[in-house]
Amino acid sequence: MTREPASPASVLDLLDEADRRELERRSGRRRFKAGSTLMHEGSRGAEVLMLVSGRVKASVTNADGREVVLGFGGPGDLVGELALIDDRARSSTVEALEEVEAIAVSAPDFRALLARPGFAGALLRSLAQRFRDVDRRRIEFASAQTHGRVAARLLELADRHGEPDGEAIVITLPISQEELAGWTGSSREAVAKALATLRDLDLIRTERRRITVLDAAGLMRQSA
Repeated sequence: MTREPASPASVLDLLDEADRRELERRSGRRRFKAGSTLMHEGSRGAEVLMLVSGRVKASVTNADGREVVLGFGGPGDLVGELALIDDRARSSTVEALEEVEAIAVSAPDFRALLARPGFAGALLRSLAQRFRDVDRRRIEFASAQTHGRVAARLLELADRHGEPDGEAIVITLPISQEELAGWTGSSREAVAKALATLRDLDLIRTERRRITVLDAAGLMRQSA
């Protein structure tokens, strides 16, 4: 398996100065406490949020009542745009993993921004990358065992939410084994075994809601 490069610049980073000013003019600031819900699955979309600080988790509940994690977002990411684009209910629940500050844009103002070529182009690039990521994960789910899927997700977290610590990379996103299981389509027990295997291979170090990648090259081999 070939590892994908780190995610490209955020929608906010891709905007020129004029589009940034227009976004600021049409938006307001919102703050959310850690653990609070920004959006509920099945609700109608009334606004889009662009994250300024803090990180969030997007998830759905399957037929068995189990949480399935779709992914994690951070500064610069848009949240809730699909419901306004296709005028359908929210497809996921978004929860703040830590204190979050966001730019809130109402549905009418978001649609007005979409009429601006620069804003629409930045959004399309963001959506294209998201769909590429979904396709890549589907291939991983079909071809890799649990420890391979866990290794791949840890590499992704190290790319997006990692901080160097000597030769190691500390994943700063506070993620639990349950959330990692929901993200990899595995049971918590299978994820615990996978993490234990990766620890025994001296590829990672784990603490409560904290994972350090000790050997990224070795972890990449395990994800193949």
